[in-house]
Amino acid sequence: MSAAPVGLVRAIGRWSLTALVVNSIIGSGIFALPDDIIRYVGAAAPWAYVIAALGMGLIMASFAEVASQFRDAGGPYLYARATFGRFTGVQMGWFAYLVRITSAAANANIFVVYLGQFWPGATEPAARAAVLIVLCGLFGVVNVRGVKAGARVSDAFAVAKLLPIALFAALGLWYVGANIQVATSSGASGAMWVQAVLALVFTFGGFEGAMMPMSEAKDPRRDAPFALFTGLAIVVAAYLAVQLVVMGAFTDPAALARPDVQARPVAEAARVFMGAGGAMLIAALVLVSTYGNLAFQFLAAPRLLFAFGEQGDFPRGLAAIHPRFRTPYVAILVHVTLVCAFAIVGSFLWNAILSAVARLVTYAIVCGAVPALRRRDPDAPCLRLPGGWLIPLFGLAFCVVLVTQMQADHAWVAGVVALAAIVNWAWARSARGRQ
Repeated sequence: MSAAPVGLVRAIGRWSLTALVVNSIIGSGIFALPDDIIRYVGAAAPWAYVIAALGMGLIMASFAEVASQFRDAGGPYLYARATFGRFTGVQMGWFAYLVRITSAAANANIFVVYLGQFWPGATEPAARAAVLIVLCGLFGVVNVRGVKAGARVSDAFAVAKLLPIALFAALGLWYVGANIQVATSSGASGAMWVQAVLALVFTFGGFEGAMMPMSEAKDPRRDAPFALFTGLAIVVAAYLAVQLVVMGAFTDPAALARPDVQARPVAEAARVFMGAGGAMLIAALVLVSTYGNLAFQFLAAPRLLFAFGEQGDFPRGLAAIHPRFRTPYVAILVHVTLVCAFAIVGSFLWNAILSAVARLVTYAIVCGAVPALRRRDPDAPCLRLPGGWLIPLFGLAFCVVLVTQMQADHAWVAGVVALAAIVNWAWARSARGRQ
């Protein structure tokens, strides 16, 4: 009698998936951007958040409709492959995975930088490498031992990062709320508004990674849309609260020019109404937030590699499942190695630029998948967005606006990744032909 095949466990529920979305978006960006947004558009800064949230909402809505039609791992890679074929799927997979590696590596670098506030030696080359290896290795061990353990870690840090944000917002609004003045218009140029919204769009990004472990979600068709929209609402509320408190703490424009405020605007805002202890608390909050984002990254991203191997677009060894823990352990270990290498070799900025460039491709292709899937299967049992093709069309236009801001070096990196994906596609096609 042959043994039953070992499969992945559907253990991620609706709220765990929502926690993944929140963790995937809230990293370290919100703790560095508030002063920049004020410099861009002045007292109208909260409206920049609203515009960015609406634009990302269009893209997330497109993701929600597409994700509700799939139950397997892979996220954007799977959607593109099933909708447009293997060539586009491989291209999407490369760009989506590049986002996952570089965003995780960037957050790991930020973790080390803020750890240096408590342990100055952490930023020295040898110590930095050691911290990164231990950090990535711990996540690898947790996720190899089971998806439930990985999901629980993500859940815990989603709560752990939101509670201090709520404390900062509540105390800040209580002490400096009377100083907050939000303008309905701004004298900033259109170019300044575009830059402000672009900065916030990338801060709102990352949610697509939460759609990758769908083969371990209990009810993907219902839970994916719920998690995306609920997660966006939570993130918007958190971001707006942080921005308003910073505006209330620094009413004098000259204060925004101080180097300490430019480096740590939220921590310095906490110093205004909570003292030195408050500033240290926020520094600890950045560590917790970044660690929580990494918990999500190491849970979700290996499932993309697993999907690559499962579909035969990468060596099938990546689709190996641990016989005891029933997790894609080979994909997890490969991901741990790559993130650690990118984090050690590259800086935060280098990894962040790569992540931003790659993300544009994934958003645009998924927006384009909505009308294609509707034509193919108009009666599919899934979420249907209101307004026909308008939402994905506007989402695609939003992506095009972002692409127009791509610099030459960004385009060069995107071209190299696209070429590598073409080589990968040719290899996969040849290997399938031989089989």
